[in-house]
Amino acid sequence: MYKQGLRHHVIPLIILSSALIKWCIGLGSYSGRGTAPMFGDYEAQRHWMELTIHLPTNKWYTYDLQYWGLDYPPLTAYVSWLCGIMGSWIDSSWLALDASRGIETQGSKNFMRSTVLLWDALTYTPAVLYFVKIWLRNRSPKTQHVATMVLLLQPALLLVDFGHFQYNSVMLGFTLLAMSFFAAGRDLWGAVFFVLSLGFKQMALYYAPAIGSYLIAKCLSLGPHNGPKLFIRLGLVTTASFAVIFLPFLPPLSPFPAILQPIHRIFPFQRGLFEDKVANFWCASNVVLKWRIWMQQDTLIKLSALFTVAGFLPGIGGMIYSGYKLRATYPAPVLPLLPYALLTSSMSFFLFSFQVHEKTILVPLLPLTLLLSGAASSSFTFQLGALVNNVALFSMWPLLQRDGLALQYIAAMLLWNRLIGYNPFKLRQKSLMEYFSVTILSLCTMLHVLEIMVPPSPRLPDIYPVLNVLLSTPVFGITWLWSIKRSIEVSWGLGVLGLHTKPQEAIQSEAGSIISVEDDRSLVGGNSSGVGLVHSASRSLSLRTRSLGYGAEKRPSLRSGSFSGET
Repeated sequence: MYKQGLRHHVIPLIILSSALIKWCIGLGSYSGRGTAPMFGDYEAQRHWMELTIHLPTNKWYTYDLQYWGLDYPPLTAYVSWLCGIMGSWIDSSWLALDASRGIETQGSKNFMRSTVLLWDALTYTPAVLYFVKIWLRNRSPKTQHVATMVLLLQPALLLVDFGHFQYNSVMLGFTLLAMSFFAAGRDLWGAVFFVLSLGFKQMALYYAPAIGSYLIAKCLSLGPHNGPKLFIRLGLVTTASFAVIFLPFLPPLSPFPAILQPIHRIFPFQRGLFEDKVANFWCASNVVLKWRIWMQQDTLIKLSALFTVAGFLPGIGGMIYSGYKLRATYPAPVLPLLPYALLTSSMSFFLFSFQVHEKTILVPLLPLTLLLSGAASSSFTFQLGALVNNVALFSMWPLLQRDGLALQYIAAMLLWNRLIGYNPFKLRQKSLMEYFSVTILSLCTMLHVLEIMVPPSPRLPDIYPVLNVLLSTPVFGITWLWSIKRSIEVSWGLGVLGLHTKPQEAIQSEAGSIISVEDDRSLVGGNSSGVGLVHSASRSLSLRTRSLGYGAEKRPSLRSGSFSGET
């Protein structure tokens, strides 16, 4: 298309092609299909549409909790209500209170699949386009097009939302918009969209330490005059956004105890440390230690909280310290740290927090895939990002297998790897990372073949899910450690970690312009991101400060749908 002068049609074709692929995945099976009496996540989402359009708000979180009681934040309930209204206009029998439980007519299934595609098109797709425009604006059009394709066709997200059936793309889209608004210098709008992400799904809390530390670092970097102003405005905007989301549960619209209903349902500590086999620290170590047998649940809650905080503390601590060291610098040059802090925080929650589902790996996959989207195919970031995306999909295999999505699993994985040009079995540089990738993916393939050929014994019925966990967890742990390492390297490149006594002056002078803090447009809604400033400073210091959109790697080219750049 580039040779034929049709480059302006690339993005529309990518969007339409991704929508077609998503719809094709939706033609298959889904969570709980034909498995009465509870069915699965598909029925849960449909049931929430049913109860929100038939019941008053004060009964949403208390109605028949034994049958898929609503346990997501209010914004999910409002989305369910809107979908329920549209569905009832088409056919009221799809959403009749109680009488429609377990309904699986073709019309109702087409409607449910359409709602996922609609909300994805309204939130995640625009968020990806805006992200590419802001974070990769200094990269070539080919790089931007490839990045768009990488993000819109991420196989794990496609199979969970359009196969298994959920609306994770809405939450991830709001977070992605928040990141882009931060990069554009519109911090107040960024705060609003992150609150929307939290208000849609509580899993967005995995990002909260990173987002919070970034905003604190931004305030610190603005100095004693403008920093407190931004802090107060962020506090007011965040509080107001949460108040709007929870408005129906607050006085005078509802009695004060009503606010406790969604909060109690959102944080289900009563469920235990974990349910299914999840590729995290607790489930992997439980093979030997049997945590739930010799330790009380209250103790496990405290221990998991301690491990989680310890896991994300390096990321947020480094962010805040960087903001302090780079204070009075315009624009705030802590932005390159944000993707790594998001990855550190979310991966720490996935590995160590209480009550984690296998689908939760989608949360750390977002910042990792963002980093991958701007990296050259020969870089360590690309190799690790591609490997972890594949292993994340592999870790969800027991879930996808139960849902009858084996064909979609294979097709989505092969398509995505082909489009990004990732083939670890074709060793080029024979690096340690490539050998590691070949080993891990070979073991994944062998486990699949073994599962087909050798049925599990009655004594060890869960042997294959357990082996899946033991193979996937170390990869996620290495990714978490890598994100901490990269945060340190980027901080070093910014002159934070002892390289300069006055890093902010070094960055300003190397960039060729000393800009007063008084000019920070983020306080008044400007759109300066400081990408060029940080990039210029980092390169002039001859440091390998490679973050999203800031690296000095060669740009990948769009040829046969693959990356071909060399570092």
